Amino acid sequence: MMKLAVACGLVLLSSLLAVSSTAEQFDFFYFVQQWPGSFCDTWRGCCFPDTGKPAADFGIHGLWPNYATCHGRDDDAFSIVGRRGKCWPEYCEEEDGNALSPWEIRDLVASLSRSWPTLSCRGGDSFEFWSYEWKKHGTCSNLRPHDYFARALELKAAHNLTAILAGAGIVPSDTETYPMSGVGDAIAAATGATANLQCNRDKDGQTQLYQVFQCVDREAKNLIDCPLHMRSRCSGDRVKLPLF
Repeated sequence: MMKLAVACGLVLLSSLLAVSSTAEQFDFFYFVQQWPGSFCDTWRGCCFPDTGKPAADFGIHGLWPNYATCHGRDDDAFSIVGRRGKCWPEYCEEEDGNALSPWEIRDLVASLSRSWPTLSCRGGDSFEFWSYEWKKHGTCSNLRPHDYFARALELKAAHNLTAILAGAGIVPSDTETYPMSGVGDAIAAATGATANLQCNRDKDGQTQLYQVFQCVDREAKNLIDCPLHMRSRCSGDRVKLPLF
């Protein structure tokens, strides 16, 4: 009996060690939200998902595990879309084992449709968008699919960027522009953590706020100050938040 107990203990220990050894080692998450008006107001345009036009609200783009220092580089300042070194893990499970099942997130679909819609014209199926985000980023998160998506929804609900900016007088407009510093300061004051801002250009070449990169701890629960600087693509000191 004693030998059996010891054997079972060894099997359990080896299983735990195996799980630990396969856990992805990253430093923090980027929780990325995008303003739909800025996504659509470019020369590429946008398409609405199969559920219809989303609300005029920041929508989730993704929850992305990230390294504090790019592997293979000496500096800690890099663009999130840079390709110098390995700056984040991706596609961390075998192809056959990383598919997202609708059953796993069945109770979240309504919330995801509201808060994490796709605007890409390559496909109007939001589930395909979520599946892609899960395969590329979620499989590296050390979270199960339900927890991965649920925590992203919780982060968005806890820190409503649209309301935060409106409280600072920064509201959607096709004519008004706002100080870049005011956008960052409003988010930091409301959330207690600094964020990185990313801009794009509208059809006339005017700078507009496109995405907000909030940094989150490895459990995907709490905001932290972003440990990295990133290229914002924001030119000038004022930015537009276009109507949607």
